[in-house]
Amino acid sequence: MQQLTCSLKILGLIMARVVSTAPAWRRALRRDIWLRPLVVLACTPLLLFLVTATTFGQQQTAELGISSSSLPDAPLPQSGPQSSAEQTPYAEGSATVSGTVLDGSGAAISGAQVSLTHRDGTQLHSLKSGGNGEFAFTKLPAGSYLVIVNAKGFAPFTSAEFVVTAQQSYEVPNVALSVASADTSVTVRPTEEIAAEQIKAEEKQRLIGIIPNFYISYVYDAAPMTTKQKFSLASRDTFDPISLIGVGLAAGIEQANNTYAGYGQGAAGYGKRFAAQFGDGRSSDFLSHAVFPSLFHQDPRYFYQGTGSTKSRLVHALSYSVIARSDTGKPMPNYSYFLAAICSGALSNAYYPHADRGINLVFTTAAIGIAGRAGGTVVREFFSKRLTTNVPGNGKP
Repeated sequence: MQQLTCSLKILGLIMARVVSTAPAWRRALRRDIWLRPLVVLACTPLLLFLVTATTFGQQQTAELGISSSSLPDAPLPQSGPQSSAEQTPYAEGSATVSGTVLDGSGAAISGAQVSLTHRDGTQLHSLKSGGNGEFAFTKLPAGSYLVIVNAKGFAPFTSAEFVVTAQQSYEVPNVALSVASADTSVTVRPTEEIAAEQIKAEEKQRLIGIIPNFYISYVYDAAPMTTKQKFSLASRDTFDPISLIGVGLAAGIEQANNTYAGYGQGAAGYGKRFAAQFGDGRSSDFLSHAVFPSLFHQDPRYFYQGTGSTKSRLVHALSYSVIARSDTGKPMPNYSYFLAAICSGALSNAYYPHADRGINLVFTTAAIGIAGRAGGTVVREFFSKRLTTNVPGNGKP
């Protein structure tokens, strides 16, 4: 409708212009009133054209989906001035958070890692505490924060959540670190496994690096041996090549002194003496180190004391021939050595010359065995440690 009104106005202006610019038309209209309808009829086609063009333009605009409402609005004026802080968030602020890192006794902790975080755990800043334990975070925006402190040897510290406002200087209270609790793990192993490791170490012990010294424990509280371990160590000691060499030397000395003359001389006499020495030693070893210790639950080893007065060490060494340690660690009569000495002497009657056999041989052999062990323990207590290689312990604590 607005376009039609505009078109009529334009048409009126044109007609007025034409009439005003043509003197002949002006005079005719004034003189002859009948011409006026003719002028209106002459302008009617032009009016129809303008109306048709306007309608067609509106239809085209509707088909293209263009309307005045789709045009962008002009910028509206601001209702008032806005600060720069409202337009863009600031990266810095004016607040300060500080504190001092202390231990449980109140002493300052320097070099502690101090972190300033948000409630969600996002780390904002991190620094190390100074020489007096002090720390400070500056130019902070107002907000809610946490302080987390970590130091070597101390448990982590996390402060309560706090809120700082603009230009506020906030001091974190009670930044005291407690000593970190030690994680102690205890591995429990079977006693048999511990004993096996200790026996393996004992099997490396040798006097001057050559002679077996297996039956002395330099670990005073060593684990008890099982029956299998007692027989295994006895076999290892009895059939060691150096032990066999010792048997040969003893037989040679008897041959030279013509001990047990019933064996005779020559190679045959030496062979009999070697067999007798081997039998004495092997039967004594197995009976005193494996058979009877297993029956009476006794430990066949000598336990090196190494500390205390000379008298106490001497008493400890000599008493070993009559007092043994049970598998439970308690002292008890040394049944194993007594019975082994007697049984070994009794067995010797089977292979010694007839002239030397009898009850006298049994007790003589037993007495020699007990005396030899007593003397051997004294040597072990006072001298063997310095002469033995691969010693794993130092005796009684």
